[in-house]
Amino acid sequence: MFPRDAIAAAIESATGKPVRATGHQAVGGGCINQAVRLGTDAGDYFVKFNDASALDMFEAEAEGLEEIARSGTLRVPRPVCHGVEGGTAYLVLDWLALGAGNGGALERLGEGLAAMHQVTRDRYGWHRDNTIGSTPQVNTEHPDWVSFWRDRRLGYQLALAARNGFGGHLRQAGEELMDRLDGLFAGYVPAPALLHGDLWSGNYAVTRNGEPVVFDPAVYFGDREADLAMTELFGGFGERFYGAYRAAYPLDPGYPVRRRLYNLYHVLNHANLFGGGYAGQAQRMIEGLLSELR
Repeated sequence: MFPRDAIAAAIESATGKPVRATGHQAVGGGCINQAVRLGTDAGDYFVKFNDASALDMFEAEAEGLEEIARSGTLRVPRPVCHGVEGGTAYLVLDWLALGAGNGGALERLGEGLAAMHQVTRDRYGWHRDNTIGSTPQVNTEHPDWVSFWRDRRLGYQLALAARNGFGGHLRQAGEELMDRLDGLFAGYVPAPALLHGDLWSGNYAVTRNGEPVVFDPAVYFGDREADLAMTELFGGFGERFYGAYRAAYPLDPGYPVRRRLYNLYHVLNHANLFGGGYAGQAQRMIEGLLSELR
């Protein structure tokens, strides 16, 4: 049962204002968590909830949203509080009234993402691990990007795929790709940019006043091309988005090849989460990348 009153009390504690729950209704929350619109006498809130074991995932998500918010570049739903009540882990976010998207919003999204990618640090990774979907995402910091991607991203997913029964030729070809990975980065050393980490169309919306909003991040600092690649994996955001991004922050000529490498990570993750044809797609992507290197 959804612990409505206890969560209202947690909101009251976090905000320092009296809060009484007045109702709640289920809303779409993705394939991992459940979500409700919590009505209170102090306004509405978006609440994601799951089994108590999901608390660490919610804590990392809240920190990721706060990281993006601090950049002052793109709008996110602000975290209010999180915790566990009666065996249920929850994350409370601001409720945002959403409207229909348009080309102008996509241009603002492209410009905002370009600005976010110019927020950098001196090492790749992040101060804590988080998740990509429900899969752990290791963010232990490293000074070298190729090593980070090989060990924390590609290697991790390939090892998980082998444990899930997708070893054999996929693992063999993947290991060859990891051995040759430097060849995709000749003359290219990306800045450790602030990344959303899971930026596809399902994690983007527009407020009623036309402001783009991003949510459900898997934040870390890495090559900005990884974010751009993910936007193209499931249908893309449209040329007004990409044109605005490139005008604000032009891309390196090697991006079209590395795009396949970065999306391989997500396709392998989908194979590990959902099986089906994703393993075959990953195999074809690896073979295509190897053909660029041989």
